[in-house]
Amino acid sequence: MTQQSARRTAAFYDVDGTLIKTNVVHAYAYYAINDPSITSRIQRTASLVASLPLYWVADKYDRKWFNDAFYKNYAGLTEDRLIVLGEELFENVIRPNIFKGARDLIQNSKAQGHQQVLVTGALDFVTEPLARYLGVDDFVANRLEFKDHVATGNLLKPMLAGANKALWVRQYAEKHNLNLDESFAYADSGSDLPLLSVVGKPCAVNPDFRLKTTARAYQWPVLTLE
Repeated sequence: MTQQSARRTAAFYDVDGTLIKTNVVHAYAYYAINDPSITSRIQRTASLVASLPLYWVADKYDRKWFNDAFYKNYAGLTEDRLIVLGEELFENVIRPNIFKGARDLIQNSKAQGHQQVLVTGALDFVTEPLARYLGVDDFVANRLEFKDHVATGNLLKPMLAGANKALWVRQYAEKHNLNLDESFAYADSGSDLPLLSVVGKPCAVNPDFRLKTTARAYQWPVLTLE
């Protein structure tokens, strides 16, 4: 057995749209409508609704730009409340919207000996309950900057979006001695093409038009989780 083949393998998963039906907008909306201040609740909800067309364009144009703009909404929210509501958010919003087949996909991959890793642009305290429920080995997510336990609206580095996901996977694989040529990646969006391209066994899951076109061109497997 060669040294290359003896190295461990992993399966890397995008989350929003791939394993769950919801996305970062749904998560923030939950925080906004549960703000203890009525005035702040109204302001945050109204601002979110008014900005949705801009966020839609930003998400299609540049995921990093979208993250920069979108996470500004969290400015002023306290760290403890975000963490506590993160558990409620999972139970009330995320868990009911996990795609049927997502857990089976992960469990089957785990049974084959692959390390299970979530790679998402969602926030860490939103992702942690999901990672625990799915039984994955590890996850990486975006992290808010806090000052005196209050969110500034800025993200800490590295920002998980686009090519940065692929860079993180490369660094993670080097740190954990993983064989990327024999590893898997699952994603739903054309913005995650760098993530899919960094492994030897990419798979398009519930793909958008751009990803579906690319998957067909390169004969990547296409999976639909209902």
